[in-house]
Amino acid sequence: MSEIHLLTERYEDQLKVWPQQGKHILAQYDETSVVVYQAYRPAIGHFAARRGYFGGGFSLERMSWVKPNFLWMMYRSGWAQKEHQEVVLAVRLKRAAFDEILAQAVHSTYKEALYGSHEAWKQALETSHVRLQWDPDHDPRGVKLERRVIQLGLRGPVLAQYAREWILDIEDISQFVYEQYHYVESGAFDQLIMPAERVYPIVNTHIAARLGIIV
Repeated sequence: MSEIHLLTERYEDQLKVWPQQGKHILAQYDETSVVVYQAYRPAIGHFAARRGYFGGGFSLERMSWVKPNFLWMMYRSGWAQKEHQEVVLAVRLKRAAFDEILAQAVHSTYKEALYGSHEAWKQALETSHVRLQWDPDHDPRGVKLERRVIQLGLRGPVLAQYAREWILDIEDISQFVYEQYHYVESGAFDQLIMPAERVYPIVNTHIAARLGIIV
C-alpha cells in the first residue's frame, strides 16, 4: 500500500463508530489542524502538491468547494476516475481557519428557521464568502446514505486565504485512492483502508445552530 501521511483505519472499523443518521462533519483532525479534500486535473493538483499552495491554473475568481469527508470526495470524483478529478489532494488546514470558515458559512438553499425571511437569506448569501451544503453521504460504492455530510464553497478573500495562508500541508493521495478503489470494485470491504475520521466537534453552540447541527 502506498505510504501516506494521513492516519488510516479499516473502513469496517470506522463504520462501527460513525453516526448513521443526522448532519455531521466527519473529518480527520487534531488540536491544530483539519484535513479537507479536493480533486483536480493533474496540472493544478501536481502544482499544489509540489509547492504546498494553490497557484498555476488554480482560479481565485471561481468558487472552490472543499470536503472534510473522504467518502464524499470519492463519490464526487468517482474514486479519481472522473475527468479533471484524477488528482486527489488531502489539504491540511489550520484548525482555527477551518473554524473561521464554518463561522462564515451560509446555506446555499433557503432555510426559514435559520434566516427568517428569503430576503435576509439572500443578503447573507451575497455578503458571505462561504457557502455550505449538506449532502447525503455515500458508501464506497456510491450508494446514498441517510447521514448527511458537509461541503463548503469558498470564494473571494476567504478563498485567497485558503489557497496560501491557511494551508499547513498538501499531500497528493491519488495513488492511495487508486489502490483502495480496487477493493471497492471487487467488494473486498474487509480490506478497504481509509483516512481515519470522527465527528468534528462544534464548540460554539450559536455556530452549530446556524450550521443546522444539533449539539
